[in-house]
Amino acid sequence: MTTLWATIIILGVLITIHEYGHFIAARSVGIRVEKFSIGMPPRFLTITSIDNALLLKFFFFKKNESGKFIWQPVFQKSIQKPGRIGSKTEYVIALLPLGGYVKMAGIIDESLDMQISLKDDEFMSKPLWAKLWVMSAGVIMNTILAFIIFSSIGYYQGFPKVSNEPIISEIIDDMPAEKSGILVGDKVLKINDITINTWEDLSSEIHKKPNQDISLKLERKGLFVDYNIKTSSRTISNGQGVDTVGAIGIVPLVFYEDMTLYQAFSTGLNRTIGSFGMIIESLRMLGTGSASVSDFGGPIMIAQLAGKTAEAGMIPFLTFMALLSVNLAFLNILPIPGLDGGHIFIYILEGLINRPLPLKARITIQQVGMTFLLILMVTIIFQDISRLFN
Repeated sequence: MTTLWATIIILGVLITIHEYGHFIAARSVGIRVEKFSIGMPPRFLTITSIDNALLLKFFFFKKNESGKFIWQPVFQKSIQKPGRIGSKTEYVIALLPLGGYVKMAGIIDESLDMQISLKDDEFMSKPLWAKLWVMSAGVIMNTILAFIIFSSIGYYQGFPKVSNEPIISEIIDDMPAEKSGILVGDKVLKINDITINTWEDLSSEIHKKPNQDISLKLERKGLFVDYNIKTSSRTISNGQGVDTVGAIGIVPLVFYEDMTLYQAFSTGLNRTIGSFGMIIESLRMLGTGSASVSDFGGPIMIAQLAGKTAEAGMIPFLTFMALLSVNLAFLNILPIPGLDGGHIFIYILEGLINRPLPLKARITIQQVGMTFLLILMVTIIFQDISRLFN
C-alpha cells in the first residue's frame, strides 16, 4: 500500500507541476487553454470558466434512456459571477490520479488535433520566442521544483558533516556487511592486520580490494570481534572513466550544522545542477559501454523506489521526488518528437528556414516520435518485469 500511494503522490505532483508550467506560460502570452486536467480520464469533476459564471459538473455512472449505465454528468450547477469574462478553459479533476495534461488552442501535439485557424489566441499564431517559452515551461517548472525541494531539505537538515571516525552508522541491505552480521555502532580497528584510525583509512583499504576476502577486527560495546568476509564491487567515476572498487555496504556517521537561507539556496542550486550532471554521466557511461540499458529503470523501478523512500522517511522521499523531477526535466528537453524538446527543435528549425513545416510533415514527425517513445517504454517495462524475476 505504501508503494501505491507514494507512486501516486510523486507522479501526480511531478506531472501536474510540469503541465502547470505549460498552462501559466500559455496564459502569459495570450494563448487560449482549452483544458487543464489533473489526473487521467475518466473525468470526475469539471469546472468550466464561462462568461458571467463557473459551470460545475460531477460525473459518475448513470442509466441512460436505453437502460445502460454510462459515465456522464450526474450533477451540474452554474455558479454566477456577474461581469466576469470567462477564459473558456475546462479545469478537470480526473478519476485516475496519475499524470495530467494541458490542451492549448491551435497546437499540433500528441492529440494530432488539426483544427488550426491561426486566430490571435491560438498557439501557432504566436512568435517563435513565445512558442519556445511555452514549450520549455514544463521543464523549467520541474527544475524549479527540484531546486525548491533540495533547498528546503538543506535548510531543514543543515550542512551534512561526515565523521572521520571508523564507526558504522548504517548498513546497506543485501551487502556483505549485513550478510556477515556486522552491526550498526561497530568500530573498525583493523583490516587484514592494517590499523584503521579514520574512516578515510577504512574506505581506502576496502576500495583496494574488490571481490576479495578480507578480515575485520571490530570493537563492539567494549568487546573485540573478528569477521572474515568477501567484498563486493561497484564502479565509480574518476573524471576520465570509471574504476572498480571494493565495497561491503557500510555508511559513516553523519551530523548536521545549521545553514543560512542563502546557503540553503546555494545547496539547492548545486544539488540540482549536480543531478543533471549525474544523468549526463550515466549517459556517457552508457555510450562507452561502462553501463548497460539494463541498469536503467522504468515505471516499476520508480514505484519500488518511491515505496522504499517513503518508508525510510520524509527526507528520503522528498529527495527521490527532486531527483525524479530533474530526470523528468532532462527527458522532456531531449529533441525527440512527442516530447517538449522535440517541439522546440521543430520550432527552431522553422525559425531557421523562415517558414512553417507542412502540416502533413508535422503530423508524420509526431507519429514517428510517439512510436519511438512507445517502443522505448515497452522495452523499459519489459526490463523492469525481467528484473523482478532475477
